[in-house]
Amino acid sequence: MYEESNNNPPSWGARRGFLNRILFESTTPLGRGSDIVLFLLIVASVVAVMLESIDRIRMQHQTLLIALEWGFTVIFTVEYILRLYCSRDHAGYARSFFGVVDLVAVIPTYLSLVIPGAQALIVIRILRLLRVFRVLKLVQYSRAGIHLLYLLRESWQRIWVFVLALSLLVTMLGSMIYLIEGPENGFESIPLSMYWAVVTLTTVGYGDISPQTPIGKFMAAMVMVIGYAIIVMSISLSSDRNFKRSTPCIRCRETRLEKGAAFCKHCGHKFHQH
Repeated sequence: MYEESNNNPPSWGARRGFLNRILFESTTPLGRGSDIVLFLLIVASVVAVMLESIDRIRMQHQTLLIALEWGFTVIFTVEYILRLYCSRDHAGYARSFFGVVDLVAVIPTYLSLVIPGAQALIVIRILRLLRVFRVLKLVQYSRAGIHLLYLLRESWQRIWVFVLALSLLVTMLGSMIYLIEGPENGFESIPLSMYWAVVTLTTVGYGDISPQTPIGKFMAAMVMVIGYAIIVMSISLSSDRNFKRSTPCIRCRETRLEKGAAFCKHCGHKFHQH
């Protein structure tokens, strides 16, 4: 992520320094105000694109929506040019994450002049809402995201084993229901039957295809129970990370003891601190 320096070299000139404080610094009143205005413009532009996808609204307010689309595009284009102009490192900003997002956010409207319908890609402007972390000073919450990525990296082997086991289970269940029901009951292929297994196992239950035979219905019920069992097992395993089992309480022999606890939560026995 690109971060602009707070110290503007005198060689920039007063104009560039003033624009830099407005567009890159959120600690000043002008910088924070510009970030909030930009945030509101981004939200409004995304809402306008969503409204344009509704046929009734597009037919009634097509001219207004087109005008709004080009208006937002012109504003964001000028903003991007000004950021390049006042940036200390032009290439650094252009190659940064926000620099690329700012550029990509204005391309679809111009592209629609050549490719009809390309303006629908304007919804990628929603990526610019990531600036809310700076606007609302939510940087501390990004640490939670970093911690989550760390946990995923530490648990990736168990995750892949779980995904592999689930894939094998879905393949087996899909093949079984295909043999039981067959194409005459809507299970036209094993991949389609595997889709049914995933929908049933996750307890979503779209109902677009369903078993018709008694054996198939019984199997569907068992798959639903297995799905709930997997959910409960996942919750149980995640909660068990907060307990240790190596040394039980000498009074009540409880093994599910919280890490770092000074007393047993079941009988109140005081543990010896090492």
